Amino acid sequence: MSERDKAVAANETHGPRCGFVALVGAPNAGKSTLLNQLVGAKVSIVSRKAQTTRSLVRGIALAGAAQIVLVDTPGIFTPKRRLDRAMVASAVTGAADADAILLIVDARSGADGEVEAILTRLANWRAPKILALNKIDLVLRESLLALTAALTAKADFAATFMISALSGDGVEDLKNKLAAMMKPSPWLYPEDQLSDAPLRILAAEITREKMFERLHDELPYQSTVETESWRNQADGSARIEQTIYVAREGQKRIVIGEGGRTIKAIGQAARREIEQAAEQKVHLFLFVKVRANWADDPERYREMRLEFPKDH
Repeated sequence: MSERDKAVAANETHGPRCGFVALVGAPNAGKSTLLNQLVGAKVSIVSRKAQTTRSLVRGIALAGAAQIVLVDTPGIFTPKRRLDRAMVASAVTGAADADAILLIVDARSGADGEVEAILTRLANWRAPKILALNKIDLVLRESLLALTAALTAKADFAATFMISALSGDGVEDLKNKLAAMMKPSPWLYPEDQLSDAPLRILAAEITREKMFERLHDELPYQSTVETESWRNQADGSARIEQTIYVAREGQKRIVIGEGGRTIKAIGQAARREIEQAAEQKVHLFLFVKVRANWADDPERYREMRLEFPKDH
């Protein structure tokens, strides 16, 4: 019996529970990796490039009779640009509205300035809080104990977990704790739904992830991908057209690459993963456009499911 089948059986026996858990942390703490591990499928993109997650991504995990709606918030950091401000506002809103808050800390970075800033915010959020020290396989045990003591002295955590989101070590215990914190409530989503993100948004995020993987630091932070059209065809396949927006002509040349090789490789990698997510054959067509002020365009923010922040 699969985990989801067990959850459905427990729901019928013990009555359903449901609630929202906000995943908060500094950029690159491993929130998206942990979200995917908890759900058991890829619902949020992962990259070593900081601030990859831009909008609230909801993943849906089942444990026992509980449905846990996990909100992967953008990393909380000091915003410098309009897009940064929108991302941080989205993270704060997601945490303030949650039934429980899960703070993920990169055990290698410890209680740095960004974590200290989040700890200050935690005092304003009334929901119970859980601490997860991530990437424990990369840190000495003595350092973990000292970091745990330092963090728990600064916030009232209901529990602390030491995990590796990448390997899954400790994640099942964390998931069971979150499930126990959910209140009696009907499930909000069908039992087989893994995310609330429309497929066209997930497809755009997959392509953006493949750009990061291919181009690393060559790719400017302020680039984005939008799914312009998704047409299901008579043979059961889908024809998808996506546009990659960059700020300058030189960035467009980088994305396309010599002889179109770079964008072809990005498209091939994205297509394979989109096919897995959509469970159908996909014909993916990528276009690159220069839009110098895309980060100041309210329509782009709506595509990312972010509130457009007004100028100060």
